Amino acid sequence: MLKDIISVKPLESYQLHLKFEDNIEGVVDISQLIEFTGIFAPLQELSYFIQVKVNPEWGTIYWENGADLDPDVLYSIITNQLIPERRDELLREGRIF
Repeated sequence: MLKDIISVKPLESYQLHLKFEDNIEGVVDISQLIEFTGIFAPLQELSYFIQVKVNPEWGTIYWENGADLDPDVLYSIITNQLIPERRDELLREGRIF
């Protein structure tokens, strides 16, 4: 997929509104995507969570502590499409046809 995130807006309840370079946009509930442990532990504090930024070099979102999220995963959630590598894996396992 390799679609860069070009804007992010924090919303309520650990949700982020994301816009991608192809103008696809939508909302992702980060609390359903990660566990707030390890590098993601500080994100549990909403005052820190809302400090999310776009890194234009990487085309993804990040926080100052180094936490970031794969834009392909976020794009697949918003578009409701499987990541090609994951689709291939599920096909091999016979879990999708």
